[in-house]
Amino acid sequence: MKRYSFIVFLFACQLLCAQGYQVTLQAPQYKSGIAYLTYHMGKNLNVQDSAAISNNGSAVFKGKEKLPGGIYAIVFPSKRLSLDFFVDKEQKINIKITDTSNLLAKSVVTGSTENNLYVQYQQYVAVKGKQLQDERAAYNVSISSKDSALHEANYNKFNKELNDYRDILIKKQPKSMMAALLNAMHETMVPNPKPVTRQDSLSNYTFYKKHYWDGISFMDERIIRTPFFLPKLERYYREVVSQVPDSIIKEADYELLLARSCPEMYKYLLNWLTDEYINPKYMGQDAVFVHLFENYHSKGISNWLNEGQMKIINRRAYMLMSNLVGEKAADLEMLDTAGKTSRLYDVNADYTLVVFWDPNCGHCKEQIPQIDSIYNASWKKYKLKVYAVLSPDTETNDKIKGEWVKFIQEHNLADWTNVYETAAMDAANNAAQKPSYRQLYDVTLTPTIYLLDKEKRIIGKKLTWQQLDELIQVKIKTKG
Repeated sequence: MKRYSFIVFLFACQLLCAQGYQVTLQAPQYKSGIAYLTYHMGKNLNVQDSAAISNNGSAVFKGKEKLPGGIYAIVFPSKRLSLDFFVDKEQKINIKITDTSNLLAKSVVTGSTENNLYVQYQQYVAVKGKQLQDERAAYNVSISSKDSALHEANYNKFNKELNDYRDILIKKQPKSMMAALLNAMHETMVPNPKPVTRQDSLSNYTFYKKHYWDGISFMDERIIRTPFFLPKLERYYREVVSQVPDSIIKEADYELLLARSCPEMYKYLLNWLTDEYINPKYMGQDAVFVHLFENYHSKGISNWLNEGQMKIINRRAYMLMSNLVGEKAADLEMLDTAGKTSRLYDVNADYTLVVFWDPNCGHCKEQIPQIDSIYNASWKKYKLKVYAVLSPDTETNDKIKGEWVKFIQEHNLADWTNVYETAAMDAANNAAQKPSYRQLYDVTLTPTIYLLDKEKRIIGKKLTWQQLDELIQVKIKTKG
């Protein structure tokens, strides 16, 4: 008898797990068209399913697998209206719309306990938000200081009531999706709102960073299907964390470690970090992408990516590995205008500017003379030398050698070390399976410029001549 009961129990569990999801929409205002079941992720609505609306205004969305928890939305025909609702453990949900002119007030969602909390919160916020808005408007048009003080006090009172409501909800329902959502929306309050000293500002920053993720679990995948998590993630890495690669890498590794037991969160974080730093906004941050490749992607962890995506990641990583800021630059050995061999590492200088350029490139025609002007006017006295590499976009070096030499002569670039690689040299490198200079220096467009120190370490890359001038001035002052 006990064995029979256990088998029945297992069968019931399997049946329950196999039920998948069913979302039924009743919207008699519509007699035809396609409705969409979507979910929030990042800043977009992503389509989960679609269903045709029958002539009685109903549509059924069904799937064999359960929907992951998160904020979902029904997008109605014409795609101008949508209704958000919560999905978590309960997967059989009914939505009835009585009036599309006011979806929040005229819709009933049943079958989702989580959504009941969401509706209650929305209704409360609608009232409290109106009170806050009215007090702010009244404050802005106040004539007397007494009126201003009254409206400010009322605003603070209503705001406190709203925050208290949120806090109580989180304490009463700590495991709910509503609590997860409110925690994702939470803004950390610093101890010194009006800092006076530098130490006050530093203390504020330390406190803010330490408590930034309070209440958010990186083991709860539900929050990635909300419109609030991505902006919070972006702000943390773009504004809160120090923008040096080591700091970013430390944070990324820690958060990926926290998410290791939550596959969907882990996947989301690694994908976002990879996209953010594969082409970073600030010089040197490509080291973050290389770290992600070496410690995650190359180890087969990101097996959800397809072959094409992995090919892009692999190619980009190998283009960056040899030219990270702080590392020694790869040596180059090419021919100068007289056909003599010239090595980059033979250039004896406190600073070396490595310039990859093409005499037929419009940007190069404008920028190369500008670089030479600032070189002669300023940089040369700092014992800086230029190692300039012919790097055409399409034609081979041999074909445009004449144009290259002509440009050098016309613009008097004789003080530079001007070099090029013959087709035979390029073929020999390929046969020996040696990386090309384009791979070694990530040359995908021209001009591409690197600044090296005396030991040929990379201290600047892919900068304009104005940015280079600022960097050189900073290095000179620091050195002095």
